Amino acid sequence: MTDRPLSGKARVVVIARSWIGTPYHPQASLKGVGCDCLGLLRGVWREFYGKEPEAPPPYSPDWGQVGGTETLLDAADRHLRRIETGDVAPGDVLVFRMTKNAIAKHCGIVSGPGRFIHALEGAGVCEVGLTGWWQKRAVAEFGFG
Repeated sequence: MTDRPLSGKARVVVIARSWIGTPYHPQASLKGVGCDCLGLLRGVWREFYGKEPEAPPPYSPDWGQVGGTETLLDAADRHLRRIETGDVAPGDVLVFRMTKNAIAKHCGIVSGPGRFIHALEGAGVCEVGLTGWWQKRAVAEFGFG
């Protein structure tokens, strides 16, 4: 029996799961050492594609930040493929707006039906249920490549 290579989306999930347990650290992106949600996405990108396409600008962890530029959404539009709402599958990226009228400041990777992987202060990188609380805050869906 021969091993089949993983599909792109399955490979993204395997890579993201390899980050589980990485402690939370703002603006970091080092597996096993520390990362935030963007750092997790950046690390998965590096393992999937290689070099990152751009360096992220400094950003605050304030989920309630109102106004300003949609930096996370703009970068996702530049480097990922936007998916129609509701067509998300394991290996895809979700972007969240944590409070009404705030800019989008959180992201995670869908890992299975009703599950996603993200980095959260106090929990680090973890796989959790994509519950109604999270679903109603998702504002965009993207795929690698």
